Amino acid sequence: MPTRIIRAAFDRGQVPTIACINAAKTPLGVDLGALVRALQKFVNDCFAPVWGIPAKLVVSSKPMKGAWALVFLDDADAPGALGYHDLTPDGLPLSKVFVKTTLGAGEKVSVTASHELAEMLLDPAINLWSDGPTNTLYAYEACDAVEEVTFNIDGIAMSDFVYPSFFEVFRKPNSTQFDFRKKLSRPFQILSGGYSLVRKGTTVKQIFGSKRKARPTQSSGTLMPLAKATSRSFSTSCAPCSSLNHPRR
Repeated sequence: MPTRIIRAAFDRGQVPTIACINAAKTPLGVDLGALVRALQKFVNDCFAPVWGIPAKLVVSSKPMKGAWALVFLDDADAPGALGYHDLTPDGLPLSKVFVKTTLGAGEKVSVTASHELAEMLLDPAINLWSDGPTNTLYAYEACDAVEEVTFNIDGIAMSDFVYPSFFEVFRKPNSTQFDFRKKLSRPFQILSGGYSLVRKGTTVKQIFGSKRKARPTQSSGTLMPLAKATSRSFSTSCAPCSSLNHPRR
């Protein structure tokens, strides 16, 4: 039976409501209400002023009609993923955070959640690429290049994220701010703890900021749809591109 094509069904002109649903039995390591409040501050005070993309986060026990979703689950359902974002069968953005897998990799659930939240807001349909150096396309991901850099909001760790200037190949080194924590100095730079999904012609691959990062572990990213190469995920291990995962590592 042919797989039904899922098309994005949301209006970027509206402020999305994101239902935050804890379906994990494993403790998050942080109170859910406190985490959602910190994520809301992450959006309001950090991400939206830079990218112009607001959102309203609410705690919910189940999916909400017409709402996007950020769901906490126990175990990864994709190889090596700590979390990823995808589309629901109705075409609405969905982020999954794998709690047991994240904690088992020595990572914080809040970092995986903020990583996935930022990347879902930036590219909700998981279909955007940016022209990069040497005729290469870079996946339009907010956190992958800087994913091991964090900062705290109300004592809860959040992921660093890139600025629009990161995707502007004409920018000169040290000419402007390229990420929230000011760790990057030029466009398309990948820190030692980061990576990126790139495309040249019909070839899609992951590139890494260091040999250490390239070793299979686990990471987080975005589960990419076929149009992009193509759903992207957040994980600690290198999921092969053929599996259509873009993980947080």
